[in-house]
Amino acid sequence: MNKPRQPSGPPEQMTDRLFATERRPEDFRFDASVARVFPDMIRRSVPGYTTIIPMIEVITEQYAQPGSHCYDLGCSLGASTLAMRHGIPYPDCTLVGVDNSEAMIERCEHYIALDDNNLPVTLRCEDILDTELSNASVTTLNFTLQFVDPVQRASLLTRIANATQPGGVLILSEKIRFESESEQAVQTRLHHEFKRANGYSDLEISQKRSAIEQVLIPETLAAHKQRLQAAGFDEVVVWYQCFNFVSMLAIKTNTPDTD
Repeated sequence: MNKPRQPSGPPEQMTDRLFATERRPEDFRFDASVARVFPDMIRRSVPGYTTIIPMIEVITEQYAQPGSHCYDLGCSLGASTLAMRHGIPYPDCTLVGVDNSEAMIERCEHYIALDDNNLPVTLRCEDILDTELSNASVTTLNFTLQFVDPVQRASLLTRIANATQPGGVLILSEKIRFESESEQAVQTRLHHEFKRANGYSDLEISQKRSAIEQVLIPETLAAHKQRLQAAGFDEVVVWYQCFNFVSMLAIKTNTPDTD
């Protein structure tokens, strides 16, 4: 009987040059071309991404509960999925990664197969708005909610909160905007300088901004906190911020004793 062939190495990763030349204006999409350069793109575009990912492992280890489900919604190539996988200390936990991009899921499967952790991972290619959620202890939305239609964000977070067990959490990482126009200008300028320091040209920065501005809709930190609490989370903690990128921990506290 032939054994299944094991993957020999990770999928080819290319340098992000998608916006390096003049191109026809169009909205940003998570298609195959983006999937091929995604690790390079996000590392050079999102300040602190390489800090957030390992901290997702630390947070997952602290909040995962035995026999529960853990979800990575908008898993892309699986960086946060793998971080959660290595952080989950219980073999009876279920880990589910969800993304609506077939190109992302296909590459994510390869990275999961190459990983040395034995905890099973289920990958679903579907819209996170349609994903069934239950008995959750840790859910991650790592730079995902910002791509969801703003009118649908509250209902998604409410479903996540309702599915979260007492003592469970949501890790929410987002690009935010600031209420003060002057602070917004400073933070935007610093973010663009971060991109330039990572080798992006002014043309690339400009064209990427034009492509994504109608797709990625940022909100203020206050709006995020208010909505998370309205959804059913009891405490919201900002545990990381660099320029206009933050990561929050939305905590559902233990049910009070009724004795």
